[in-house]
Amino acid sequence: MPRLYSYVVAHDTGFAPNPFHGYCTLATCKPRIRDTAQVGDWVIGTGSKRNGRDGFLVYAMRVTETLTFSEYWHDVRFRSKRPNANGRPEERCGDNVYWFDRDHGQWRQHANSFHCDRDSGRDTKVDRVLVSDDFVYFGREGPQIQSSICASICCSTQGHKCRFPEEVVEGAIDWLRSLGDTGLCGEPLDMR
Repeated sequence: MPRLYSYVVAHDTGFAPNPFHGYCTLATCKPRIRDTAQVGDWVIGTGSKRNGRDGFLVYAMRVTETLTFSEYWHDVRFRSKRPNANGRPEERCGDNVYWFDRDHGQWRQHANSFHCDRDSGRDTKVDRVLVSDDFVYFGREGPQIQSSICASICCSTQGHKCRFPEEVVEGAIDWLRSLGDTGLCGEPLDMR
């Protein structure tokens, strides 16, 4: 049985999660989820109260692959996820920003990252990127989560939930699949 992780997407900018270029990736923030989620597990991000979107789905991804930051950085499939300060909005919010420089024994960070040096310690604490090609991302357009499911899985504060009975996980996955949508279906609420 897959595990389900649920958390509030406090800042829906397209950076974390990054739903662009055919993959949804979680490469920054949420180190505890990135540390423990396995291939086949689900990660669900819900809207925040601050934005009036609590109880609404921002995104859901079934983890289909995990990579280290260096693997992510060097993988040609994810070069388009490196930030481009002069690009379109989805190019500016790229999350492929870290790699480990073995020659110098330290982490390196892309200069155009949404995160600055003070974020890198938290981000790189867990050298793991979650990747999905089985996802739906609604951003600001997300549907309201069915009340019986939301009451069980939705978080009301920072952090995450991941200890759910099997029937709750099954119900949530069934509901997600019933939406019929896949891939990028909307724009981030706070896209810069």
